[in-house]
Amino acid sequence: MTYPRYPKYRESGVEWLGDVPEGWGVKKVGFCCDFYTGWTPPTGDESSYDGDLPWANISDIGPKFLTETAKRISMSAVRKHKIRIAPNGSLLFSFKLSVGQVSIAAVPMYTNEAIAIFQSSANILSRWAYYTFPICIPKNSSENIYGAKMLNQYLIKSAKIVLPPFEEQQAIAAFLDAETARIDTLITEYETLIDLLKEKRQALISHAVTKGLNPDVPMKDSGVEWLGEVPEHWSVKAIKWESTVQRGASPRPIEDPIYFDDEGEYAWVRISDVTASNVYLWETEQRLSHIGEKLSVKLQPGTLFLSIAGSVGKPCITEIKCCIHDGFVWFPAWRKSTKFIYYVFASGQPYKGLGKMGTQLNLNTDTIGSIYIGMPSLEEQCAIAAFLDTETARMDALVQEAEIGINLLRERRTTLISDAVTGKIDVRDWQEMA
Repeated sequence: MTYPRYPKYRESGVEWLGDVPEGWGVKKVGFCCDFYTGWTPPTGDESSYDGDLPWANISDIGPKFLTETAKRISMSAVRKHKIRIAPNGSLLFSFKLSVGQVSIAAVPMYTNEAIAIFQSSANILSRWAYYTFPICIPKNSSENIYGAKMLNQYLIKSAKIVLPPFEEQQAIAAFLDAETARIDTLITEYETLIDLLKEKRQALISHAVTKGLNPDVPMKDSGVEWLGEVPEHWSVKAIKWESTVQRGASPRPIEDPIYFDDEGEYAWVRISDVTASNVYLWETEQRLSHIGEKLSVKLQPGTLFLSIAGSVGKPCITEIKCCIHDGFVWFPAWRKSTKFIYYVFASGQPYKGLGKMGTQLNLNTDTIGSIYIGMPSLEEQCAIAAFLDTETARMDALVQEAEIGINLLRERRTTLISDAVTGKIDVRDWQEMA
């Protein structure tokens, strides 16, 4: 949908802003509105934190309307440190770390000193400032040596904002409230679809690696809790009966540059490389020197390995020559379908009873080797793996389409807000659709 532009524009005198509608002002924050900050009571003073008064930190900021805070403070702390309250309806603006994050206080609350509190006034509507300040104020930020934005109270006061008449602020806020809510609803629908697809994907993998593809075959009790019933013709074996489980190794000290060579034959696999990969490992950020590879464990293309640190329990099949450290294990004598055992681990089901998937899992060579799995014939393993390749690829494509849709909607949302608050579009006559 396209929106009209204002009949007349004038130069704003601000490079990033360009022209603004005639009749709109461009002013420094300090000249058109007041703000103040909260405070943090000493963390060692337990009596300051045993109250029931909401106290917002930067981590709380984000929801449009903030009703709950992770921490609370006592009235004695408020009185002792003279912490000013943020009344209901105030705009809470984070100006440290998450610069430009905003929320509107839905209940009276207190904040720490990293949050600027703006109240609605005769000149400024908080609902309009919610959309405008995150665009305008960070333009006046400085940067630290890492390129991160930095603001302080002086920079906030001297930041320039575009200021339409109050009634136009109301119109802009009403327009953006409705249109962003509509976009957010669509994003939520996409996110729900993605969650459902991912759940279906996991259920499909779990069913295939424990029940097979033929629903009519006789079943038997496996005697293993996570497997349940398996096809009668399958065997049930511990992984260590099919292959030893061996750990990787690391050159020490790992920071020594002697162990690395950008032209080295073997890639050096780190947890971050596996986390960034899907099924296959195609590249890594580092490569080992000849000295480094001799002190690690070499894997050839087509080999499966499993993380036991970081993204614990994630399987990966390397498509390149690589070396793994002791945060991974592999299966040197595995002679069955590599892709089948990949899907067994990818289901997450073998780890039941060992902890939660991820960093809370406690895995080592013994626990991995002692996992019992259902073992069909090699031919059936390959058939199951081929089926899962096709079906998971189809679901992954649907997830990707939904993610693209989300990104487009977020871009649309950002552009719409920017255009409305800077006067690139005229929404004064906008009417909400019934």
